[in-house]
Amino acid sequence: MQLRLTIEALAAAGAGADKAAARAAFDELKAALESGAVRSAEPDPASPTGWRVNPWVKQGILLGFRFGDLVEMSAGLPFFDKDTQSVQRPGVGAGVRIVPGGSAIRGGAFVARGVICMPPMYINIGAYVGEGTLVDSHALIGSCAQIGAHVHVSAAAQIGGVLEPVGAMPVIVEDDVLVGGNTGIYEGAVIKRRAVIAAGTVLTGSTPVYDLVNSAIIRPAPGQPLVVPEGAVVVPGARAVTAGAGREWGLSLATPVIVKYRDDKTDARTELEKWIR
Repeated sequence: MQLRLTIEALAAAGAGADKAAARAAFDELKAALESGAVRSAEPDPASPTGWRVNPWVKQGILLGFRFGDLVEMSAGLPFFDKDTQSVQRPGVGAGVRIVPGGSAIRGGAFVARGVICMPPMYINIGAYVGEGTLVDSHALIGSCAQIGAHVHVSAAAQIGGVLEPVGAMPVIVEDDVLVGGNTGIYEGAVIKRRAVIAAGTVLTGSTPVYDLVNSAIIRPAPGQPLVVPEGAVVVPGARAVTAGAGREWGLSLATPVIVKYRDDKTDARTELEKWIR
């Protein structure tokens, strides 16, 4: 792809890259991201996680920041940002519901038809949000995060973003996942399809997950992100501190726990509520 070669060459040139060429490449990349033709990470059956990172896409996004000029972007309130980082205005024909009240979708994000955005929420550059997904109030979809179809990102959930290092896996949330309120998913964790992440659960790229069903501890392989298995129902838990003064003081550490796996007859909400009551 010519765009990839151009971006890689401009990124290698660093601050000495031609500004006009860098801005032109960024504009082309932004349009490709918004249409869904290009993604910062994409499905790859040959990968251990099922996903492949496209570092050149992140390099292109960073060109937009490096060579953008600060301009006023006021709309009732004063806003100032790089002129390359515009706000999207999808229009009625895009089929995206953006309910009034302070939500924003940054240019360079893909938002599919049927997505519902409840105010205030934010979708950052490079993100991908699949068809029929709900992004609820105070939720964040971070830069380059990949969200599948028919996902419920509940109120105040934080889906972390990553631009640097450019080779790092962004957070991946596959199709039909329920992400509970006040949940945090960071550092490139991969949530496989139909999983349920209960409210208040925090997952990072280095978080061990305790699988009660299989009597196993899920840890990321070296150099790989944490992968939450398909259909896993994950709730916040705690484990005792057994070393040093922690044992004497009766301390415990928060840890995510898989309490069951969904099947075709299981409704995610009903099953989750039974476990957290």
